[in-house]
Amino acid sequence: MKRSWFGRTWPNVVAVVLFIGLVFPVYWMFATAFKPTGDIISEDPVWIPFDFTFEHFKTAVDADHFWQMVRNSVTVTVLAVVFSLAIALLSAFALARMRFKGRRGFIIGFMLAQMAPWEVMVISIYMIVRDAEMLNSLVPLTLFYMVMILPFTILTLRGFVAAVPKELEESAMVDGCTRMQAFRRIILPLLAPGLMSTSLFGFITAWNEFPIAMLVNKDPESKTLPTWLTSFQTVYGDDWGATMAASTIFAIPILLLFVFLQRRAVAGLTDGAVKG
Repeated sequence: MKRSWFGRTWPNVVAVVLFIGLVFPVYWMFATAFKPTGDIISEDPVWIPFDFTFEHFKTAVDADHFWQMVRNSVTVTVLAVVFSLAIALLSAFALARMRFKGRRGFIIGFMLAQMAPWEVMVISIYMIVRDAEMLNSLVPLTLFYMVMILPFTILTLRGFVAAVPKELEESAMVDGCTRMQAFRRIILPLLAPGLMSTSLFGFITAWNEFPIAMLVNKDPESKTLPTWLTSFQTVYGDDWGATMAASTIFAIPILLLFVFLQRRAVAGLTDGAVKG
């Protein structure tokens, strides 16, 4: 009985500790965004802000070129996700359905690309963009973000395509569909969970990316929201209230997207990881 009780209890205790450790920083960010400046710089921490203020949010939104940076981030992120999904769908279908020379090396190459840290390549990326005379442009950001999320998208969607019985596609082709029609009418609807999970991952990756955006886009009108978070640091000190308010605004789209896609996204990541 004691062993059984301990076996049931310790996983719950570990889960609660992990939950608190992961959620508390997010709570502290939201709470600090609503605290008056006096409570933020106080030596005695104010755990629950009873005196709410929206002054920090006003300071964050009134920053120079804020709405332009919002448009830049949305444009770059959405285009990178859409382009990567379009390419990954065709690539994943080829990897799952076709057998060609170099297929295994192709898959290993994508795995290695997925493991490579992009931060070590920012200097070479900057030199490429500079030599192409495309600094302060959204085009290189879109292309590099697409390349960043492409390996994961291809590998995940490959598992979903492989999980779809090949007989369904062959039956559609027997009934008169071309291979592209069979893919569009039979396989594509069954890939909805995988598309949602990979698009969510791609959105988070592109939305949060900071080093490349900071390096290649110096013009205020071409910056994205991650660089906006650093605009509240001055030689006179850090405006922590405005920084936390800006971080809260920055995190809201991802939180809302994850809430709406949570069930399908988690199921999609699990299925895509174990199938194929």
